[in-house]
Order: sequence, then structure tokens, then C-alpha cells
Amino acid sequence: MAAPAMTGQEQWRSRTGFILATVGSAVGIGNIWRFAYVAGENGGGVFLVVYLLFVVLIGLPLVIAELSLGRRAQGDAVSAFTLSDPAVPGSWPVAGWIAVAGAVIILSYYAVIAGWALGYAAGAVTGELWTVAAAGYGGYFREFIAGPVWPVLCQATMLAVTTAVVVGGVQGGIERLNRWLMPALAAIVLGLALHAVTLPGAEAGVRFLLAPDWQALGRPEVYAAALGQAFFSIGVGCAVFATYGSYLPRSVALPASATAIVLGDTLFAVLAGLAIFPAVFAFGLDPRAGPELAFITLPQIFLAMPGGRIVGTLFFLLLAAAALTSMISLLEVPVAVAMRRLRLRRRTAALAVGALVFTLGLPSALSFGWLAEVRIGRHGILDAIDAFASTLLLPLGGLAIALFVGWRIEKGLALREADLAQTRTGTLWVWLLRLPVPLAIAAILIRSAAG
Repeated sequence: MAAPAMTGQEQWRSRTGFILATVGSAVGIGNIWRFAYVAGENGGGVFLVVYLLFVVLIGLPLVIAELSLGRRAQGDAVSAFTLSDPAVPGSWPVAGWIAVAGAVIILSYYAVIAGWALGYAAGAVTGELWTVAAAGYGGYFREFIAGPVWPVLCQATMLAVTTAVVVGGVQGGIERLNRWLMPALAAIVLGLALHAVTLPGAEAGVRFLLAPDWQALGRPEVYAAALGQAFFSIGVGCAVFATYGSYLPRSVALPASATAIVLGDTLFAVLAGLAIFPAVFAFGLDPRAGPELAFITLPQIFLAMPGGRIVGTLFFLLLAAAALTSMISLLEVPVAVAMRRLRLRRRTAALAVGALVFTLGLPSALSFGWLAEVRIGRHGILDAIDAFASTLLLPLGGLAIALFVGWRIEKGLALREADLAQTRTGTLWVWLLRLPVPLAIAAILIRSAAG
């Protein structure tokens, strides 16, 4: 009853390579930059507890479901939502197209933020970043993102590297890069965390992240923020797992692989928090600095701490490299569709989609300079596109996965495709997809509409 396999479909060389690549797709700016400031704005430790709860109850079931759809189809994001019975036309493939659109839109502005990280990393390596302390990092950051040249150049550079890796294919490009890059990133973030917790006064930062203030559980915004961060960080809903899952052989057990992926992503976020908050508290700064935390607050800390220039350089290299692994997975989604639907060669598809994404991202790159006066509702261009993708497209994609696997596919087939047949875990998994997961996603959508 499985969907027909794509002729000549690529496959991962090994389960380890698949897990590293998929963890790389989840680990990105969301784990470092976004996790830190969202946790800071929502109480630290209590946010972490709620976040972990949502990761287990919502994120993990959706990852298993999306991987099973991809492996079942052995195709692209659209074929993942194709019913096996051709006599039942249905409209579910539309969900696949929405997910592909989400990947393209997210990548268009994600590349801009990744370019900021690359620009800061370059400035840290050359020493330019450390010579602007007198002028202030707030002014430096605003001048950097407002300039018409550097944001676009850095965006283009990140997309060029991303495209080059995707041109190399599943084994020769994506898997090969993640095999050495992900262990390197893990070593850097672990080293940064160990350094941060040894700073004088760092204990307050550790308590802030790991010792919950249970009274904050009465704040509804904590739950909304934790649920949104779990969605954004893991990356369900934009067909990355469906696409990567399509390259999996049936011999790979999905539940164990999905658990390893979610665990790796979560550990990375927690370690990033331990690398940031102890340093923030050690130097008496505000953990609720918001999105400016990485680009304005942290450079001040790095400049003041012993060995801070080395630490800061490693941090921004980490930020740029983590963004790269996520960008690769996002680009692979539409490239796989273009290869299958338009019958393009991988190189042609990657170059064409990369050029399209670059063009779509130009308004975001210029949204703090030439296009700063352009407003979409209350937001500038980049912020408006981010809000649209993260609060609408991603939740809709996750909702489609939950409903399709939980209700549309026959239960026995869904359990077999997920390697959960005849298990109590499988029964719980289907129940979560049918009720709690859709209700939680609906809560995100309702809150977004109300906000």
C-alpha cells in the first residue's frame, strides 16, 4: 500500500549520517539565538520545563509521523501526502505544497539572519568586531543590517555555500558535511558552556535556566512561547523530515531515530543556554534583552571576559555554521520537488531554487535600510515574513501531518509505517496525533490570530 518509489532515489549512506544530518537540520539559529532570548523573556527555568514537555508530547510524535510519511512515499514533500489508492483523489497533496512554500519562505529570510552571523564571525576573525566597543554594539549592529551591501553580500554567500552542498547530493554533499560539522559544533557549544559556568557570578545564570520559578506556570504566555519555540526549533511542518525520511531504507527504525534527533536538538539548545545565561548574569546584564541578545549584548560580554575574543569568535562561527546546516535542509525540500516534478538534474534544480530564494530574500535583507519605511501591518518586511511563516505556515504544516497520519491513513498502516505496530507506544502515538497535537497547534493559530 506504499506510494510508488522514485526511480533512482538517493539514500543515506548510514543511519549515523542520517541522524547527524537531521539533527543538523533541526539545530540552527533557533537553538542558539532564538532559544536564548525567548527563554530569557519567559522566566528561564520554568520555560525550559514547559518547553521539554511540549518537545516530548508534540514535537516527537510529529517527527515520527513526518519521517514515516517520507519513507513511505520515497519521493518528495508532495508525494508524502499522496494516498496510496489512486481511486481516491483527495486534496491532501496541497498540504505538501504548503510545506514546500513554507520551506522556501523561511529560507528566504533565514539566509538574511544567517548572513548577519557570518558577518559578525568575519568581523570577529579580522578583529574589526572588537574595535567598535567605544561606538557601542547597538550602533554597530544597526549600521551593519541597514547597509545595502553587507547584508546582501553575506546573504548571498550563505546561500552560495548552501547550494554548493546540496548540489553534492545526499551522500556526497549533505551527509558528508554534517558528519564532520555537527561533532565540531557540539564540541564548540560544549566548550563555550563549560567556560561560561566557570565565570565568577555565573551561578545565578545557571539557576535562572535550570531552577524553575514555579509561580511563572500561571502565566499563559509561557506556554505559548514554549510551544512556539518547540515548533520553530525542531522544524516540523516545512517538510524537511518528510524529505530526509524519503532517503531512508526500511531497515532504519523510526522511533529510535526520531528520539535521537529530538534529543540532540534539545541538548544543543540547553547547552547554548548554559553558554549564554551564566555569562549574561556574570556581567550583570539583562537576560530579557530580546532578539538583540546575540548581536548586541553578547559582544559586550565577550570583550569583557578573559579570552573573550576567542570565545566570541567561536560563538559567531558556531552561529553561522549552525545556520548553514538548517539552510541545507530547507533548500533540499524544494530541490527534491523540482527534481521530481520538473525532471531537472540536481545541479540545475539547486541553482534555480537557490537563485529564487536569494531573490525572494532581498526585501528582507534590505528591510532595515532602503526598505525600512515599508510596513506590513505593525512589522517591517523581515519580521512580517517571519511571523507569517512561524505562526501560520509551520503550524498548518504540523496540523496537516497530525490529521493525515492520525485520521486519514488507516491506523494499522500508520503504525506499520512508523515501526510501532502492536505496541502500547504506538497506541499512545496515534492518540497524541488525533487529539492533543491538533489541539495544541490550534492554540498556536488562535493565539496568533488574536495577537
